[in-house]
Amino acid sequence: MDVKVLGQILNSVREGQTSVEEALEKLRVLPYEDMGFAKPDTHRHLRTGFPEVVLCQGKTRQQVVAIVKRLAAQSPKVLATRASKDVADAVLAELPDCVYHEAARLLVIDREPSRRPRTNKFVMVLCAGTADIPVAEEAALTAETLGSRVERAYDVGVAGLHRLLDQKERIQKANVLVVVAGMEGALASVVGGLVSKPVIAVPTSVGYGASFGGLAALLAMLNSCAAGIAVVNVDNGFGAGYFAHLINR
Repeated sequence: MDVKVLGQILNSVREGQTSVEEALEKLRVLPYEDMGFAKPDTHRHLRTGFPEVVLCQGKTRQQVVAIVKRLAAQSPKVLATRASKDVADAVLAELPDCVYHEAARLLVIDREPSRRPRTNKFVMVLCAGTADIPVAEEAALTAETLGSRVERAYDVGVAGLHRLLDQKERIQKANVLVVVAGMEGALASVVGGLVSKPVIAVPTSVGYGASFGGLAALLAMLNSCAAGIAVVNVDNGFGAGYFAHLINR
């Protein structure tokens, strides 16, 4: 239930096209709908500007399908994260207008892409290596689905700084930057030292040995000596993309 749908219901009642009882039935799902195994927050769009996002990991295919269908009935936009291929196939069978981005493990329903505002402000997503692209794409697609313009620069890690410096002009034009890196996580500090805009650092679990599944990159980013850097959890591309959109907006 978003502001547009709520306004349509209220206008319909005012014009006599919908009875009070019918409107109450439509509004009964506020602020959430009890499905037994889940309680979708159908009121969230009214509070935060975007519907509840579904975390698919840990849920059965049937649960994900049921929740996504319920949210899709209430909103023109639905985002589901950490979706495996089999879960995605089950959702697509029920909702053919859903799109699955396999690398990012994202399911996206976006029935209003044309309503995105035209603006020069954009989010730039950078990642250190090719292996970091899945997390980077989760961030980029999240910000795009929420309505931000996004530009990308991938495989620009500190092992070859000339690759990053080739992107310097684009980087400095960005309104906010998401920097995704595993291993030692140094890219966020380098970018933070080049720009005057907010940097959201995303450590990834890419690496081996003493990288400790992303802990080394996380600690490096938290201890960065560059100012203006915020850090999200390991592999949290969704959180970074959402935060970047809020700043860009």
